[in-house]
Amino acid sequence: MGTRTSFYGITAAAIPAARYHLSNDKGMEVELTNYGATVLSIKVPDRAGNSGEITLGYDKLSEWEKGRSFFGAIVGRFGNRIAQGRFALDGHTYQIPTNDGPNMLHGGEIGFHQRLWTVGTVDDDGTGCSAVKLTYVSPDGEQGFPGTLTSEATYSLGSENELVIDYRLTTDAPTVANLTSHIYFNLAGEDHGSVLDHEMRIAADRYAITDGTMIPTGELPGVEGTPMDFRSPQRIGARIDDDFQPLVHAGGYDHTYVLAGEGLREVAEVSEPVSGRVMTVLTTEPGVQFYSGNSLKDEPGRNGLIYPRRGAFCLETQHLPDSPNHPNFPSTVLRPGEVYTSRTIYRFSAR
Repeated sequence: MGTRTSFYGITAAAIPAARYHLSNDKGMEVELTNYGATVLSIKVPDRAGNSGEITLGYDKLSEWEKGRSFFGAIVGRFGNRIAQGRFALDGHTYQIPTNDGPNMLHGGEIGFHQRLWTVGTVDDDGTGCSAVKLTYVSPDGEQGFPGTLTSEATYSLGSENELVIDYRLTTDAPTVANLTSHIYFNLAGEDHGSVLDHEMRIAADRYAITDGTMIPTGELPGVEGTPMDFRSPQRIGARIDDDFQPLVHAGGYDHTYVLAGEGLREVAEVSEPVSGRVMTVLTTEPGVQFYSGNSLKDEPGRNGLIYPRRGAFCLETQHLPDSPNHPNFPSTVLRPGEVYTSRTIYRFSAR
């Protein structure tokens, strides 16, 4: 139980990266690295008490550096998309490199997932609770964003099989920010094929409809009567290939849901019928991106595995995409003197 630290590898820039192993007395294990503040692995028990790997990932640091799917990383300075990589703030227009067709995705050409974060504290209170705090200082002008942004991400694992991610952001000049964790989950196990038989519930009445390049139009239609409705548990695969324009555009689910309520609250639950594993998501964020792994195309992974299309899902708690260009969306502007804090919890159980 507790936290162990070890050497993980040398980056392409010849800088050593570390691995952090967190565990508790309930059979849950989490591995992290300060490269990209990345979750390398999560192992949790199934209903029979057998622990198994439930995330997608790679074996070596060099593979994480070359990977194109953001496995396990914290993405930023602005997670999700900004139309044409352009936004205006206080009368100035800023241009971010586009890396997703005409748009910016997850921070531009070089995002936070490709940066080496600084390790602040590694705590263990002797009761099985442990935490690792990682910090990245993004200088003014990096990838075109204004202001020096200091981002802290603290990963905590307690005795109740909860992985807690706390974010704290400050800036020395007005900027925009939207960090999120991009963990890919398969509750059956990383070697069990698609996630289409997982049952998903999302506490959201509305979602952000997008155009053909996955940029929100500004409309937030209701989910009722559409394949986007997960207010009661539904198989991920039940309607994923329906002839419904938002699904056709994305090749499946890749949409931000507008979450009901405020503060830290339960916003989603996913269950897998064979293993019995259940993941409950709580967050303070106003939205969650449900991504059904549509772009995975026989991705080489750890232990020689090949991850198939829709071989995992993501629930990325965040603000709405392209928020700087939509005044009707919750603001992602951060100003000097302000402190932005956010918490997301991934809670695991079995039944």
